[in-house]
Amino acid sequence: MTISDGFDASSVFDGALRRPLKVVGVSGSLHEPSKTTVLVESIIEAVGRRTPIEAEVITLTNLGPSLAGVLQRDHLPDDVEQALLDIESADLLIAASPVYRASFTGLFKHLFDFVDQYALVGQPVLLGATGGGERHALILEHQLRPLFGFFQSLTLPLGVYASTTDFDGYALRNGAAQQRIEQAVSRGLPLVEQAAKQRISDYVSTW
Repeated sequence: MTISDGFDASSVFDGALRRPLKVVGVSGSLHEPSKTTVLVESIIEAVGRRTPIEAEVITLTNLGPSLAGVLQRDHLPDDVEQALLDIESADLLIAASPVYRASFTGLFKHLFDFVDQYALVGQPVLLGATGGGERHALILEHQLRPLFGFFQSLTLPLGVYASTTDFDGYALRNGAAQQRIEQAVSRGLPLVEQAAKQRISDYVSTW
């Protein structure tokens, strides 16, 4: 889908890209409907209010059955391979998972196990997570940020955590979580702009 409603012509991307920003969201939830997917979509909408985007949401509820039993990338079905290509080519990746056993879900990790080790170098990543209470918020720093540190990605300064109290059913309430989304997007987009302008060096650390 393409989102441009509410686009401000003074977008920070006017001079960096001559096309819509490619935004790919990944929801690690294993259930549908999903609060995590709602969070990912809300972040994408916040980005789309600031600049034209082409957005894709990848959900493990759709990919999981095709993904779970595969051990090598060249054995993956076409839909999973396309999802990986979308992740690897995103201008901005939004990666979110529900907290499960103090970490992200196993299928979320399994999906990223197939991502090329150097495909996400320098790629901006906005982290998100959902959980039953505020005590799980550190998943952003203790689990998700190290994962994308391995990929040498540019994890944006602010992530977004939303607990059960931030939702009315499966709708995100107006409140702290929405404010966090606005802050994360506003502070992150200038870094996404810089990343879009820069060419990744031919030398990539392999340590």
